[in-house]
Amino acid sequence: MSIAYIIIGFVLLVIGGEFLVRSSVALSFKLNLSKLIIGMTVVSFATSAPELLVSLNAALDGSPDLALGNVIGSNIANIALVLGITAMIAPLTVDKNFYKMNWPAMMVFSLVFYYFLWNDNLVNQTEGVILFVMLIVFVYIMIAKAKKDKSVVVEDVDDTLIDTSYFKIVIWLLIGGSALYFGSDWLVEGAKDIAQKMGISEAVIGATVIAIGTSVPELAASVIAALKGEKAISLGNLIGSNIFNIGSVVGLTAIVTPIKVDETINELGINNSEILFTNLYWMLAIAAVLIPLILFPKKFEINRIKGALLLTAYIVFIFLSFK
Repeated sequence: MSIAYIIIGFVLLVIGGEFLVRSSVALSFKLNLSKLIIGMTVVSFATSAPELLVSLNAALDGSPDLALGNVIGSNIANIALVLGITAMIAPLTVDKNFYKMNWPAMMVFSLVFYYFLWNDNLVNQTEGVILFVMLIVFVYIMIAKAKKDKSVVVEDVDDTLIDTSYFKIVIWLLIGGSALYFGSDWLVEGAKDIAQKMGISEAVIGATVIAIGTSVPELAASVIAALKGEKAISLGNLIGSNIFNIGSVVGLTAIVTPIKVDETINELGINNSEILFTNLYWMLAIAAVLIPLILFPKKFEINRIKGALLLTAYIVFIFLSFK
């Protein structure tokens, strides 16, 4: 039954996320927001909604390691899994904005997130506010930069949603909100049950099963685009997703309820805190290795070999997580 809950939860999150994005974009057009603003704010926040609902639900349900593991695992999967597989299919070129703005911002968010947890095994409400304010500042800077530099890549915005009626927008919001609510609830319940039955940490389930599940839609879209020879993925958008995961998912969850690391040792001798911090080190290492990968040996390109290295790193991470 736990597997069924997880599968149904994933399906509802995908459906809910899609309807939320469509309704949010359509409503933004009604408010006369520009495509630039919509792409860099509305779409980005809406696509983080599934992770936010899962983490918030887990934290409120007394499973902080599941909440944190979801964010940490998603950030690892975005780079090592999604980018790795996509690059193996179609090599990616990287613009200079990556190491001038996107990558440094991701590392700052990641290190601040790490420090908050390392300091007292807790992300409290004040720290949640700090992370969210950092995100607002980052988005503001990126919008200002995009207005000056037309080469900055933003999320695609569906022009066909301009003429959407208010009735459709409300229906889509109701469908999206309901699917996200029930999907996150069942996913968390299924994940907790599997963790208990297998005798493994919720941090492991969050960083692997849950994280892979929430990355599947983006992975599928990227692979299909790459196979068709279309523009597969924007590295900037992947990095932006990682920043939003920390700034909005962790930040907003901590504002609603402080997220405390579970420091207990279970009956099988598993130290939950050690597992969570090991995953954090993986997140930081995978993020940091992007710079040498992009600069050596051929600059500003992630080719098939580099993609294979990233995917191999992810396989090793999954293997060690369940070891």
